[in-house]
Amino acid sequence: MGTPISQLPIELDQGALETRYVEEGEMAIRHARVPAGTDMSPVLQGLPGDRCPSPHWGVVLEGTIRMTHADGSTEVARAGEVYHWPAGHTAFIEEDVVFIEVGPVGPMREFGDHAKRVLGQA
Repeated sequence: MGTPISQLPIELDQGALETRYVEEGEMAIRHARVPAGTDMSPVLQGLPGDRCPSPHWGVVLEGTIRMTHADGSTEVARAGEVYHWPAGHTAFIEEDVVFIEVGPVGPMREFGDHAKRVLGQA
């Protein structure tokens, strides 16, 4: 069964930053639009290690995102690329980015609930 992205429930709406989120069985799917210059580190403060608790598998549809992993290594994912980011990462948005990520429900929900509290949408 397919669902248009526009029909996924809105998780966060902060103007140019918007996420849509749905849980399907043991996996969750997030569609995200994040503006250039966004540093995810402040949103992640308070989570274990002040980093994202969820592994993600996904695809960058537009733009560029730079990941920094817990070991200090970095990688850049660009439009048209698929990725796997293990738990324990943070990100900086280099260009307006649109991506879809899939991960296990528990840690994906943990991040989403935390981000909503930090951004005042809980």
